[in-house]
Amino acid sequence: MDPLRLAPPPALVTGPPSTPASGWPVLAAGTGPRALILVLALVLTLVQLLGCQRLPELVPPRPGQGQQALGGALPAMEDSRGQVAPQAAQALLACRMGPGRNDLQDRAALEEAATGRPLLAGNRVTLLFDGPQTMAAMSAAVSAARSSIHLETYIFDADPLGQAFADLLIAKQREGVQVHILYDAVGTLGTPAAFFTRMADAGIQLCAFHPVNPLRRLGRWRINHRDHRKILVVDGRIGFTGGANISSSYRHGSLFRRKAGPVTSLGWRDTHLRLEGPAVAALQWLFVDTWNSQDPRRLDQASDFPPGRDAGDQIVRVVGSQPGSDFEIYRAYVLAMEQATRSIHLTSAYFVPDAQIVKALTAAAGRGVEVQILLTTVTDSSLVQHASQSHYQELLDSGVRLYLLNRSVLHAKTAVIDGTWSTVGSTNLDLRSFLHNREVNVIVLGDTFGREMEAAFQEDLRNATELDPAIWRQRPRSDHLKEWAARLLSYWL
Repeated sequence: MDPLRLAPPPALVTGPPSTPASGWPVLAAGTGPRALILVLALVLTLVQLLGCQRLPELVPPRPGQGQQALGGALPAMEDSRGQVAPQAAQALLACRMGPGRNDLQDRAALEEAATGRPLLAGNRVTLLFDGPQTMAAMSAAVSAARSSIHLETYIFDADPLGQAFADLLIAKQREGVQVHILYDAVGTLGTPAAFFTRMADAGIQLCAFHPVNPLRRLGRWRINHRDHRKILVVDGRIGFTGGANISSSYRHGSLFRRKAGPVTSLGWRDTHLRLEGPAVAALQWLFVDTWNSQDPRRLDQASDFPPGRDAGDQIVRVVGSQPGSDFEIYRAYVLAMEQATRSIHLTSAYFVPDAQIVKALTAAAGRGVEVQILLTTVTDSSLVQHASQSHYQELLDSGVRLYLLNRSVLHAKTAVIDGTWSTVGSTNLDLRSFLHNREVNVIVLGDTFGREMEAAFQEDLRNATELDPAIWRQRPRSDHLKEWAARLLSYWL
């Protein structure tokens, strides 16, 4: 059996709201606001069942099924020179496994079957934490640009940080470096048009992803489809991706690795990557593909992809997903959780998982895997927060440990599983990211990078408070009602 096939959807629950299997609270009819909420719930549920796209149901793989999923072939690996010979690829994977591990090759094969993306060898991958470090690294790369700058972002604010970064891009354009900026129309809804006009007047080519005005994309208007990716590629040689937007929310760092002393202001807690090597071309392809899907001024692909060169020893997989694709990032996450044998450490800014992710996490905890999830108490969306909290009890009851970051808004989207499978990207663990957005994640294989990710995760836990299951059960009934109602809206959050 193909472990990655789409299984038939489960039978729909058709019982009344009091049916325990539905997960709905018992609400008596004719109780004023409660009755209205019940009617709303039934209507929303009917809409979801009749017309909404659904995530695939993945059949858990059996051990050793990786090469079978690829038709007997070994997982593909490429470097700057092209395809890596199978024997050399096996040796490189073995070097990344660490002591006592012999299953990374099978996992890599399963993941290739799930995502359709090859492994890329010969990369240098640098972790960047919070806004100041990320913006400094990106600004340094832009300042040194000689031929091209491609920026893709969800938010580009016209605040002091955004203005400074725009000034830098304008200066490079005037030096003869061609700058392309792809920004999401909804993410930048509050940014004045004059902010972008100034850059366009300087010669920068700009493209708004899915403009809010439907007349600008007649017959192709999909306002719920958003470009949530964060990609910066400089000269086709240096790439950046992760969770950080261009906004003054990133002018300051969080408590992460902050030295002792008074704290006057805190920024958002986020994680980004700086990459060199073959992975940069993969990021560039994602940028070019999105730009060409939106703008008739097609990019000259030949000049955007300089001859490749290896830059380090990291093995990565660059995975992009978008509405209508094959849920590549979702599949990679679920597979990694289902195959975990020691630990699952997630950092999730917006955590509204579907039933399959909840099942993968609770099953992992049930088989003795250490499952820890870093979440937030400081949020920019109370509705998302209530939807997230609606899952806490089930997770806590299964043995999953939940931690709430103190004081800063958590915006990072990272995972490290078994210390050898790590990912950093733009994807939240929610339906919006998996169903409605263009997203990008970089998966890094190996225990060396895994140790860096584990160290960062443990540092964050020092600035977090573990959620006590007994205390959580005592929260007010009104919170239960808010959480239940918010979960019904999770498809649109």
